[in-house]
Amino acid sequence: MLSRVVKAKYENGVLKPLEPIQLKEGEEVLVRVERLEERKKVVEEFYGKRGSAPKELLDEFMLEAEAQ
Repeated sequence: MLSRVVKAKYENGVLKPLEPIQLKEGEEVLVRVERLEERKKVVEEFYGKRGSAPKELLDEFMLEAEAQ
């Protein structure tokens, strides 16, 4: 796994992934923090501009594009 986008929740000063991730104990990673509400605003702004597509598909494409 070279790159992957994972949702996380911030609790008590710690980011907690909302799905399993396969990392070795002590392994270092790069983290990009983006508020989910801001992402939703961008998707809503551009939804339908280039034809119709399900919102979930657009969300998936955006996550994949930013992971690369």
